[in-house]
Amino acid sequence: MRAPVCVTVLVWLLSDARQFTEEEMSAVRQRIKSMFYHAYNSYLDNAFPYDELRPLTCDGQDTWGSFSLTLIDALDTLLVLGNQTEFQRVASLLQDTVDFDIDVNASVFETNIRVVGGLLSAHLLSGRAGMQLEPGWPCSGPLLRMADDAARKLLPAFQTPTGMPYGTVNLLKGVSPTETPVTCTAGVGTFILEFATLSRLTGDPTFENAARQALRALWKTRSDIGLVGNHIDILSKKWVAQDAGIGAGVDSYFEYLVKGAILLQDEELLNMFLEYDRAIQNYTRFDDWYLWVQMHKGTVSMPVFQSLEAFWPGLQSLLGNLDSAVRTFQNYYSVWRQFGGLPEFYSIPQGYTVDKREGYPLRPELIESAMYLFRATGDHTYLQLGLDALESIEKITRTPCGYASVKDLRDHQLDNRMESFFLAETIKYLYLLFDPAHFLHGGAAEGDGSWEEGGEDGQCVLGAGGFIFNTEAHPLDPAALYCCSRHAQDRQELRDILLSLPKEKKKTRSKPAAKHTEDPPHGPSESIALKPGEKKTPPLLSCPVQPFSARLSILGQVFTDNT
Repeated sequence: MRAPVCVTVLVWLLSDARQFTEEEMSAVRQRIKSMFYHAYNSYLDNAFPYDELRPLTCDGQDTWGSFSLTLIDALDTLLVLGNQTEFQRVASLLQDTVDFDIDVNASVFETNIRVVGGLLSAHLLSGRAGMQLEPGWPCSGPLLRMADDAARKLLPAFQTPTGMPYGTVNLLKGVSPTETPVTCTAGVGTFILEFATLSRLTGDPTFENAARQALRALWKTRSDIGLVGNHIDILSKKWVAQDAGIGAGVDSYFEYLVKGAILLQDEELLNMFLEYDRAIQNYTRFDDWYLWVQMHKGTVSMPVFQSLEAFWPGLQSLLGNLDSAVRTFQNYYSVWRQFGGLPEFYSIPQGYTVDKREGYPLRPELIESAMYLFRATGDHTYLQLGLDALESIEKITRTPCGYASVKDLRDHQLDNRMESFFLAETIKYLYLLFDPAHFLHGGAAEGDGSWEEGGEDGQCVLGAGGFIFNTEAHPLDPAALYCCSRHAQDRQELRDILLSLPKEKKKTRSKPAAKHTEDPPHGPSESIALKPGEKKTPPLLSCPVQPFSARLSILGQVFTDNT
């Protein structure tokens, strides 16, 4: 049955694809920039310093932690769009105003992907933004220290008998004694990108070790047929929700195994994913849709497509599985064309939305897959999806104060929320889809000057392409990880050699060796916005501290590190 479907898809791609000229793509990029600034300026004017904009009432609300989340999440998008000036201003503002030492319950998962990931990405892009760089950058810098601070607030969540983290942590007090031990699979397995990046940039292995321990513990809980469920008790290792699939509650776990393998050149992570993928293809795939099945038996439990699953074709393209990715993408694209967006749940047998799951909160996943598949195939069908998405978002969700989530795709009712991922992911992937020569893709041609120097004495080549996006679309540069970890390894090897030398020889060589291996001083970082002679004021929390109730979210997680 799949062979005729494949032929149909290929004919559809070749016959219906409109060819976009560079002039047309440039015009679309300008429209996307206008969308971004309408949403971004609306947040600044009406919602800052709250976490998110409420676009129907033109005000703000705290959602995931009370630290100006939208501003952190959108910071690297500013540079992706070419706005160095605003990037510098916001980077300085965040250094002066955001404080993570607050009595707030935060999602370990969301704080990691949005805050830690956003700060790490902005740190790694600081050179391109024209910011003043510390000696040894990217192995040091104020945004890196902020990311370290935020991540350390999450580490107490990992202090469990299994190493799997709690879903929520108080940034000031740690894990509450009454915190539920039940969390989603993605909330356990979505840390290796940010934590390994942080460890390799700073030389502190604590973060990467915590993420790896959680991954290995989760790996051991898979069923006899090789599947994992949706929610697990992190203390007893018992599965509370036993639905297995690739969507909400699980999605980014699989994503991080693949991307972690690429970022870290790690065979263990890749082998984990490949074994999962065999089970996924055997038990959950039906005619290029992926259903939900019982994790132990493989019987269908929910014949639905979830909007979060739309990342899968893009992930498949990273592994070279283009044939499967193209066919699955076409199924998902057909749903978008039916509604002007992807409903959270879509019944495959009925071909319609699922009751109480008809909304579209401006998610990026289908656009994300379109970007990857366009890069892999050059087929302009994916640009057409991008234009369709742009038109839908403009016509359905635009308000005088930004863009609103769609409460019901059947009648296009709006909801009073604009999540930070709209600026971090949806706009970014849409822009990058129409900018194949962007430096994040490796530049227009070999040797076009898209790379930069970094590390001690400028000995590292950074940003030459191959960026890995975390699940919040924050790009991470593998070369930076290698640069910093290589210097740290070299220093350690030299120390080991010196310590192993006989005492008399060691004395004669200790001085120059110490001088050679001395780390650059890390003094207090001055905001780039300060003028010469100005004194930096102590960091103040500009976000009003309000009671924050932890919510059990499908993707909700927060971890802290007090080491």
